[in-house]
Amino acid sequence: MSLYEKVIYPFEWIVSWILWGWHSLFTFIGLPSASGIAWVLSIIGLVLVMRAAMIPLFVRQIHASRRMQLIQPEMQKIQAKYKGKSDPESRQAMTSETMDLYKRTGTNPFSSCMPILLQSPFFFGLFRVLNNLQGIADGRHEIIGPISRKLAGEAEQSTLFGAQLSDKFIGADNLTVQIVTVVLIILMSVTTFTTQHQLMRKNMPASALDNPFAKQQKLLLYLMPLFFAISGVNFPIGVLLYWLTTNVWSMCQQFYVIRKMPAPGSAAEKAMQERHRRAGKEVKEFTVKGLDRGEPEAEQPKPTSGQRQQPSRKKKKGKGSTKPEQKPQTDN
Repeated sequence: MSLYEKVIYPFEWIVSWILWGWHSLFTFIGLPSASGIAWVLSIIGLVLVMRAAMIPLFVRQIHASRRMQLIQPEMQKIQAKYKGKSDPESRQAMTSETMDLYKRTGTNPFSSCMPILLQSPFFFGLFRVLNNLQGIADGRHEIIGPISRKLAGEAEQSTLFGAQLSDKFIGADNLTVQIVTVVLIILMSVTTFTTQHQLMRKNMPASALDNPFAKQQKLLLYLMPLFFAISGVNFPIGVLLYWLTTNVWSMCQQFYVIRKMPAPGSAAEKAMQERHRRAGKEVKEFTVKGLDRGEPEAEQPKPTSGQRQQPSRKKKKGKGSTKPEQKPQTDN
């Protein structure tokens, strides 16, 4: 067993148990064990379990994303301060100030990647389970979790609109398999495009749409269908179904976030505040602890303990002043 197989096997085991649990539920309520609908619903159930388990992490991701939006002006100040400076001291100072900003505001720029990173092993675990169904049924591959040879044979022979869930576009001599694969890839592209388009059109401030990162997102928005077309033809139909269900979940989740937890300064936030005003609800603004929202430049900060206070210049008396000078009092 290779290192990759050793690393991915625990995820194969978890995936097989979740699939078996849903399949047992659907057969208990009357669906035939070998029917395609039972295994299709089991794959959809796998997505529901995985994404529901990641909801707390997703909430943290949303809060981190909103914090990142609010600290962008401070980030731009730091970048402008060290613009054109490439010496090691300046680069180190810029990194130090950036990390200090993240620490003060409780912001983690990598939080948005965590759901994808956590879900990826299960995605490949499902790929390996579906890819090895025929080997398990024939006895050429060891049993994975509760997926027995009988169940593997039923799953391998189950179909979606006439195409087996274990079939791929590449190497398929069945037109039905190719049509089902293409339809799933198109649906995957549409759901992903809709999700990202809504995010950029409604849930990003105007200032954030002009930076290089936003331009890269726009480019990826139109390259994603090409990515799905290239990669999708290599995956079994069952994996494409898992992928499509995940995209649908993400799209619905994004709609909820845009409406209930919009990014600060975005069109979605203004729309939410307007809805609250019409309903007579309190309009709250999302703030970040430890973020200096900006002080008027003319106003000098008060000295704190440990800082030397500069002496103020005394106003000279005019010649016509008749006020006698007060002598300091001394104790007898």
